[in-house]
Parts: sequence; C-alpha cells; structure tokens
Amino acid sequence: MELSVAAPAAGEPARRMTAFSAIAIIVGIVIGAGIFKTPSMVAGMTGDAGWMIVAWVLGGVISLAGALCYAELATTYPHAGGDYHFLGRAFGRHVAFLYAWAKATVINTGSIALLAFVFGDYMTKVIELGAHSSAIWAVGIVVALTIVNLIGIHAATWVQTLLTIVEVSGLVCVAVAGLVLAGDAPASPALFSSTPDLGMFGLAMVFVLLTYGGWNEAAYISAEVRGGKRAIVPVIVISLLIITAAYVFVNVAVVAGMGLTGLANSKAVAADLMGQAFGPWGARALGIFVAISALTSINATMIVGARTNFALGRDWPALRFMGNWHAGRGSPTAAYCVQSVISLALVGLGIWQTDGFEVMVEFTAPVFWTFLFLVGVSLFVMRHKDPDAERPFKVPFYPLTPALFCLTSAYLTYSSITYAASKNAVHISLLVMAVGVIALLLTHRVKKSHP
Repeated sequence: MELSVAAPAAGEPARRMTAFSAIAIIVGIVIGAGIFKTPSMVAGMTGDAGWMIVAWVLGGVISLAGALCYAELATTYPHAGGDYHFLGRAFGRHVAFLYAWAKATVINTGSIALLAFVFGDYMTKVIELGAHSSAIWAVGIVVALTIVNLIGIHAATWVQTLLTIVEVSGLVCVAVAGLVLAGDAPASPALFSSTPDLGMFGLAMVFVLLTYGGWNEAAYISAEVRGGKRAIVPVIVISLLIITAAYVFVNVAVVAGMGLTGLANSKAVAADLMGQAFGPWGARALGIFVAISALTSINATMIVGARTNFALGRDWPALRFMGNWHAGRGSPTAAYCVQSVISLALVGLGIWQTDGFEVMVEFTAPVFWTFLFLVGVSLFVMRHKDPDAERPFKVPFYPLTPALFCLTSAYLTYSSITYAASKNAVHISLLVMAVGVIALLLTHRVKKSHP
C-alpha cells in the first residue's frame, strides 16, 4: 500500500506533537533548578537591583537571538537529529559524529545526571532513604522516566506538560511570597545607584545564561511538531517569552521581598523566602517544587537527547541498533536505553565525589558551549553553501543576530574552560571526547566495509 504524501516513511518521526506540548518541553528544559539558585549570585555580582534585572532581561534577549538562529536552521533543515544534522551539513559527517558523541556521553547524559542529583537532594528532605538516599533517588528517577519515555511520545509529552504546569506554579508561589514580604523587606538602594565592574557583570551573565540554557533543544523536535516547518518558529519564540517573563518576574519579587543585601547573602533564596512568608511548611513545599523542576528538565532532556542517538544510529552502520524508530510509540527505543545506561554510569561517577551536581557542571559545560558556538557558525556556513535553499524563516537583522549569538557562546566557552581547568571532571570529559575520536575512526572503517 502506498504512503500518502503527508505520511512519514516507516521508521521515521511523525508530526504527532502539538505546539502546546512542544512549548511545555522547551519551557520544562530551561526552567529547572537553576532559577532557585542563581538569583542570589547574580545579585551579589551586580550589586544593584536595576543592573540585576537588566542582566536577566539581557539574558532573555541573547537567548532569543540564539533561538531565532535555531528557528532558521530548524525550518530550513527539519530533522530529528537537530544540531547533529545542522553540523553535518555545515562541517561534514566527522564533526557531526563528534557532536553526537558529545551529546550522548557528556552533554545530555551529564545534564540528566546532575539534575538527578538535584532531584535526589531535595527528595531526601521529604523522604529519607538511608545513607545514600540522594543517589538512590537519582538512580530511581532516571530509570522511571526512561520507562515513561519508552511507553511512547504521548505519555512522555503528557507527563512533561503536567510537570511544567506544576513547576511554573512553584515559581508563581515564590513570586507571591516575595510580594507578600515586600512591605517588610529592608530598603534597597535606588535602582542604578551604582554600576558594577564590567568583569563582574560579565560573570553575572555567565550564570544568567546558564540558567537560560536548554532552549536550543527545540531543534530536536522540529520534525515532529504539527503544522509543518513554520510551526516551530512561534513555538520557540513563545517559549522564550514565557521563560524571560517568568525569570524577570521572580527576580523582581525576590528582591522586593528580601532586599538586595538579603538576596545576595542567601544561599537558598526560594526556601528562605517561602519560610519567611509561610513558615516551615512553605520551605518544605518549596523543596518539592525544586525537585519537580529538576524532574521536568530530566524528562525533557531525555526526549531530545534520545533523538540525537537515533540520528547517529541512522547514519553510522556500526551504531545502527540506535537508529530504529518505533512507529507505534513514536520514539527511538534503543536510543533511550543507551542514554539511560550512560546517565546511570555518570550518576555512579558523581556518587564518589563530594558534590555530584558541581562535578556534572564541570563535566558538561566546556563541551556544551564549544559545540553551541559551532552551531551558530553553521548558520553563516549554510547561508554561503546553500544560498538557494527554501528558508521558511530567516533570522532577522542578519548577520548581527547570529554574530551576537556566536560571540556569546565563544565567551561562555572560554569562561567555562577557565572555571573548570583545574578540576578532574573536565579532564574526564576531554578523555571521553578523545575516545570519541577513536570511535569515529573505528565506525568510519566499519562504514567503508559496509557501503
């Protein structure tokens, strides 16, 4: 029986995902545990409430610039491989392979592991499971969410939508707590009464942009969103506007409720604020919200991460077992299993360190920003190599918009390498990438023997 023109080929992703579900995935990836930790750091680095808010707005603008670059790439070359597909077109299969290797072994799996540790730390405050409670919770949630995603994309996106609603509700509660305490907060200096040192403001932007991190994962679902190529553009833009509005609102509320000095000195902003506003039960409830935030990001990261493994398996015969798409479930089953095994291994690595979360940040950040910079450059490359391609969406203010994105990514690459240069974790991630080069050579030989 012939397939209709609109039908996907057997074993290929179908456009089953609604725009609402896609927005929930993107918002769920970005709004994670970071927003509950970084406001105090940004407040301390800027030293002024006005400049603090400017930093969060600027973070949204820079992220939107990057998202618009991704929108052009995703609408021109929609593919479940996302960045992997873009890099392959721009720089060739070898660079694409190394990126997919990095996603599979460092970036996505490292993010899943670090978020699993956040989930475990906060759930331990609710239900203690013994001496290794955090690790048990971390392992359990990786396994549980893998099973959910193996059931199928409908189950995964339904869970993601529900978790995102709960997560955003938690942010609203924090903002309300800040407004409740606004009248009792210590007076802060007038807005823009002082100007932060340029270096300190730049460091503040590093943490702001890390908190905004994850919007680029929209590229991985571009081939599955209903409505055709153009549908992904409003999904990306609406997601970034929601995220920016939420971040700015929360920061305005917490500085109103705690004062600039109180915010800068707080080690657990949201918990302190909720405790002051609603008592001990409020602080405990916040712990559950932070755990749910981590849970939301883990699930969304699993959804997009498995699709890189799928694309890798489709292109390289030695890894073909990951390139099977289960049409009935709408998911790459083997790719999910590989992702889960590597994530659990990284959780195991973190267990033996003092702070599993910090180790995973050091492990992932330098590799992540390096490849994100290359994706930005790929937009320029594809405009030059493929000028006649149909582009349903073109990034506005070209070349300024992608240049801003590339420069920011290059700066964060430098900053993350400088920060992690003396840490063991970054050496391990570089070793993993060296193994990736060896794997590339081996798979290339296999490909030659299986034309």
